Amino acid sequence: MSQLRLNIAMITATIFLFILTLFINEMIFTRFEFARGINWIYLPAGVRLLSTLLFGGAGAVGLLIVSWAVCFFYFFQDDYLRSFMGGILAAAAPYLVYRVAEYLYGLKTNLINLTPKRLLLCVIAYAFASPFLHHIWFFVHGDTQDFLSGFFVMFAGDLFGSLIIVYAMKGLLNFLPSLKLPQQN
Repeated sequence: MSQLRLNIAMITATIFLFILTLFINEMIFTRFEFARGINWIYLPAGVRLLSTLLFGGAGAVGLLIVSWAVCFFYFFQDDYLRSFMGGILAAAAPYLVYRVAEYLYGLKTNLINLTPKRLLLCVIAYAFASPFLHHIWFFVHGDTQDFLSGFFVMFAGDLFGSLIIVYAMKGLLNFLPSLKLPQQN
């Protein structure tokens, strides 16, 4: 497969998984919403981290595209500046964590050297980075109501959502190799 096709496939997978987890999150966890776009449990956060860890820059591009779409057409239809910045920050935070992890841990493309401890550190770093960047923007933009509460809830939501998605995927990947495919003659 050419590199362009591979990148398009990774971008598409990121968009699909993000929308799927957003749909599931909206069905199950809407009642846990603190403010529009800030949840106590936010499953798409796990897709943000996972897609950048697995796909690098292609994952970040997919996140930027889907984050802009979700912000502009679903969460903040009347606030174009917040939608624009929200999409950028939603893609930048996990990509930044990926780049730091790549530097510190020398990540391989198959993530073979991403131990459970390192994975947990990546989850915690992302759960901090995303609300930190968002709340810096809120402060600069002048939206400081519930600043600390919003930061804490977004941190918790990104942490719980990331833990659920990342460890569910890790469990699934651990299970898949044990499946036996039928013998072909």
